[in-house]
Amino acid sequence: MREFKRILHVEDDPSIQAVAKVALEAVGGFEVLSCSSGTEALEKVQAFDPDFILLDVMMPGMDGPQTLAELGELIDIRQIPVAFMTAKVQPAEVEHYRSLGARDVITKPFDPMQLATQVRDIWNLAHA
Repeated sequence: MREFKRILHVEDDPSIQAVAKVALEAVGGFEVLSCSSGTEALEKVQAFDPDFILLDVMMPGMDGPQTLAELGELIDIRQIPVAFMTAKVQPAEVEHYRSLGARDVITKPFDPMQLATQVRDIWNLAHA
């Protein structure tokens, strides 16, 4: 099993992007590539070769579910777990996101001190 180091984070809000990057790098010890759009993520995903993808649901242009579908054409999302980040976490919505291929959903606003642990837990479950 490959070591869990690189996280691709797709988020259009610069302040959320910055907080998540610090939380994952400083607290979690991960290497994070932040992308501001689904299009940017699709351009960079193969060169970055992430171990995990954190994907905002609501983005202008290409939203999270569309981005996930396109990513699935480029990489094996069964091997690279994807988690959505959203404030919309009703059980039916979470089930819908899982049906699209996401492993789990992280609720916004998230706790920066817990984010790395949440991500690691999802990764561990995906590779159990």
